[in-house]
Amino acid sequence: MGKKDAAGVSSDTQPLLEKSSTKKRLSFDLTDHVAKRQRIEERTDHTRWRMRDDKGRQSWVYLEDDQALKDWPQSFADKYFLGLPVNAPDLPKPTNPLDAVRNGLEFFEKLQLPSGHWGCEYGGPMFLLPCIVIAWYVTKTPIPWYYATEIKNYLFARANPEDGGWGLHIEGETSVFGTSLNYTVLRIVGVDADHPVMVKARATLHKMGGATHAPHWAKWWLAVMGVAQWDIVNPTPPELWLLPDWVPIAPWRWWIHIRQVFLPMSYLWSKRWQAEETALIRSLRQELFVEDWAKINWASHRNTINPRDNYHPKTWVLNTVNWCLVNIWNPVLRTQAIAKKGEEWAMKLIEMENENTDHADLATVSGPMNTVCLYVKEGPDSYAVRRHRERAHEFLWMKDEGLLANGTNGVQCWDTAFAIQAVMDAGLTEDPRWRPMLMKALEFLDDQQIRENVKDQDKCYRQQRKGGWAFSNKDQGYAVSDCVSEALKSVIILQKTPGFPTLIDDRRIFDAIDTLLTYQNPSGGCSSYEPPRAGTWMEVLNAAEVFGNIMVEYEYPECTTAVVTALSLFRKHWPEYRTKEIERFIERAVKWIKTAQKPHGGWYGSWGICFTYATMFALESLASIGETYKNSDYAKRGCDFLISKQREDGGWSEHYRACETGEYIEHPSGSQVVMTAWAVIALMKADYPNLEHIKKGIKLIMDRQQSNGEWLQEAIEGVFNKSCMISYPNYKFTFTLKALGMFARKYPNETVV
Repeated sequence: MGKKDAAGVSSDTQPLLEKSSTKKRLSFDLTDHVAKRQRIEERTDHTRWRMRDDKGRQSWVYLEDDQALKDWPQSFADKYFLGLPVNAPDLPKPTNPLDAVRNGLEFFEKLQLPSGHWGCEYGGPMFLLPCIVIAWYVTKTPIPWYYATEIKNYLFARANPEDGGWGLHIEGETSVFGTSLNYTVLRIVGVDADHPVMVKARATLHKMGGATHAPHWAKWWLAVMGVAQWDIVNPTPPELWLLPDWVPIAPWRWWIHIRQVFLPMSYLWSKRWQAEETALIRSLRQELFVEDWAKINWASHRNTINPRDNYHPKTWVLNTVNWCLVNIWNPVLRTQAIAKKGEEWAMKLIEMENENTDHADLATVSGPMNTVCLYVKEGPDSYAVRRHRERAHEFLWMKDEGLLANGTNGVQCWDTAFAIQAVMDAGLTEDPRWRPMLMKALEFLDDQQIRENVKDQDKCYRQQRKGGWAFSNKDQGYAVSDCVSEALKSVIILQKTPGFPTLIDDRRIFDAIDTLLTYQNPSGGCSSYEPPRAGTWMEVLNAAEVFGNIMVEYEYPECTTAVVTALSLFRKHWPEYRTKEIERFIERAVKWIKTAQKPHGGWYGSWGICFTYATMFALESLASIGETYKNSDYAKRGCDFLISKQREDGGWSEHYRACETGEYIEHPSGSQVVMTAWAVIALMKADYPNLEHIKKGIKLIMDRQQSNGEWLQEAIEGVFNKSCMISYPNYKFTFTLKALGMFARKYPNETVV
C-alpha cells in the first residue's frame, strides 16, 4: 500500500485491496476519488477556532489568517468549549451552600456569550452528523479541510473501543444505523477504506449483516446517495399529504418532528432521485454490504433489520399497509398525476417551512433532507440551497474531541431561562454583583421572544406561537410549551425584581399566556410543540424502528409542570387576566400529574433521565397547589420513591436504559451530580421532613465542585423518543446551582460542610 500521512490517508492512487470479515476480496477503485481528494489533516490548531454569536445564531469559525487570529482573541468560553486551559483561578473553599453558588456563578458567568445566552454542545445522537455530511456530498457542497479533519477526529473518538462501531447515541451499543452512516461520513471526508479504524468498523458492520440490515432512515440516505437502490426503502408516498384533514392518519396529525422528516423523505422517494455516481459511491457499494452488490435483491430487504436497531418493530398493520402500497397502490393505482400533485404539495410545505424559519428548519434531520430536495428542484445556485448551506453551520459544534452535530441549532433560550432561575433560587437577583450578567440574559430573552404567528399557520399545520419562545432561537421559531414557560418565568422574575427594567410589556406577557393556554390536552396534561392531533394508536404506523413514541404528541409531567408553574407565577402579578381559565387549567393539569404517577411512586421522564428528572417536576406541580409530603399521598409516595434510590454517598444515579425499559436502573459509574441535584430539588419542593437525606445530597454536590467553581461533565443527561440520549452539559451548572441555592434559602441555619 502507498505511504500514508498522519491522518491515515493513503497517497496511493492505485486500487485498494483488503479482506473483509466475510473472507471476501473487495476491490476499491479510488482513482478519480483520490484525484479529487478531500483535504484532511491529523488535527486542526484548536487555538484558531472561535464561536461566533450573532444574536443567538451560533457558528464555529476557523481562522486560517494570522492577522484575523490577532484581531479576534479566543474567549474564555471558546477555550472552555474546546477543552483548552482556561486558567480560571482557584476560589475560596465554600463553607456553606451559598458560597458554593457564588463560586459556581463566578465560573458560569464567564461562559455567557455576548448576546446574553449560554451556549453548549447539544450532541449525543450519532445519526445527526451523517445527515449534514451526506447532504453536502450529494449536493456537491465543498467541505472545508478543517471541518473534514475534525469530523474525522470526532468519529474516531466516538468509535466503540471494543468493536469499532457507532451506536444510536454516544453511550449506546453499536448498531447498523450508527455504523453504516458514520462509516460513510468518514469515507466522504477522506478517510481511506484500509485505515485501521475503518477496517475494524467494517468488520463489525459485516458481522451485523451489513447495510441491508439498517433501519429505514439509513436505507433512505443510502438510496439518496446511490449506494443502495430505492427498492430497499419502504414506501413513503407524498400523496399522503393530499388526504383530507379529517382522515385519522393524515400526516398533519403526526408529531411535528416525524412529519417534518417524512415530508422530504416522501418527496425524494417519489422522485427516486440519486446523486451522481462517483468512485466513492461505487466503492461504498462494496464496503457496506456483505453480499455482492450487483446481485442484491433490494426489495427483499425492505424489512430486514438487525435486532439491535429494532427498538420498535414494525407492526403487522404497517407491514400490511406497506405491502398494499408496494403491490397495489404503486403499480396499479398510483398515476403520474397523483404522484406529481403529491410532490408539488410536499415541496410547497417544505418552502413554507423555509420561509417560517429562514431556512434553519426544525432540526438537524429535516434541514439537510430539505436541502437535498431543494437542490433537486431548483439546482445548486438557488437562493434556498445557498441559504440552507449557510445555516447548516449553526448546527455544528466544535469541542475537544472534534466537530459534531447538535440536535437543533442550539439550546439558547432553554438554558438561559434556567440560568436566571438558578440565581433567583439562591436569592441573588438583587445582588449587584450578578446584575450585569442577568441584565444581558433578560435582554436576550426580550430579543428572542416570538412576536408573530407564522404565515399561513393553518395551511402549514403550525401551532399558535405568538408571545412564545423556542428551545433555541426565534429564527427556528418553534414555540414549545416548557420553553415558553421557563422563559416567561425568568422574565417575570427579573422584571419584578427592583432595579431591572420592564423590557417586555404586559401585552407581550399576555401574548405568552394566550399561547400557553392552547397547550392543554383533554386529559389536562400538556405536550411539547402542540396538543396531540391523534391517539397513541397511531404508533402502529411507526416506521422509524429505532425510536418509540414518535408518531404523535404525548402528555409529559415535565411540560405540564413548566406550564403550571408559569401560570401560577403569572397570576400572582396579574390576577385579573383570564382568571377562571388559568385556575381551571392548573386544576386539571395537576389532576393529570396525579394520574401519571407510577405504582412505585415516581414519574416517567421523556426529556431527561428518567424517573429522577420527571419526579422533580411532578413534585413541583403538587407543591404549587400546596400538596407536600405532609398532606399529600402523591407527594409522599414520590419522595419515598426518590429516597429508596439514594445511594450510600448521598447521591442519585439513574442509567439511560431506564428510558428504554420503563424501569429504574442504576448507573454503573455511581452517583451523578445532575441527578443528585434533581432529586434534592424535588425533596425540597415537597418539604421532605428528614433533612439528613437532603443534606447528604447537597454535600455530594459541593464535594464535586472544582476549586475554580465548575463541575465536571459526567454521564449523559437527556433523552427523546425513549431510546435516544442527548447531552445537556449546562445542566451541571444550572441544576446544581438551583439545588444549592434552594437549600441555602430554605434552611439558612443548617450546616452541611
